[in-house]
Amino acid sequence: MVKGNSRQVIVVHSPDQKLFDQAIFILKDGAVGPNGVTDEALLKEARQVISVPRHKHRNLLSFGPIWAAGGAALTGLVWLATMIW
Repeated sequence: MVKGNSRQVIVVHSPDQKLFDQAIFILKDGAVGPNGVTDEALLKEARQVISVPRHKHRNLLSFGPIWAAGGAALTGLVWLATMIW
């Protein structure tokens, strides 16, 4: 049983309900109120978080096999150059 602890939450329903029905955002203390942001701004931010693009950005480290092949080719070239001279 939890006593004396209350949190404000925003529940946003998923536009595409194949996997998720809703997302629940737990607000920080003081986020809403006289000094906080408006309800509309909170909903806009929550919807923006939900609509993050689904594709995964690839960084340079995710090209492991290409880096390995390049390193092997460079090693082979250096070895060949030292054998010729």
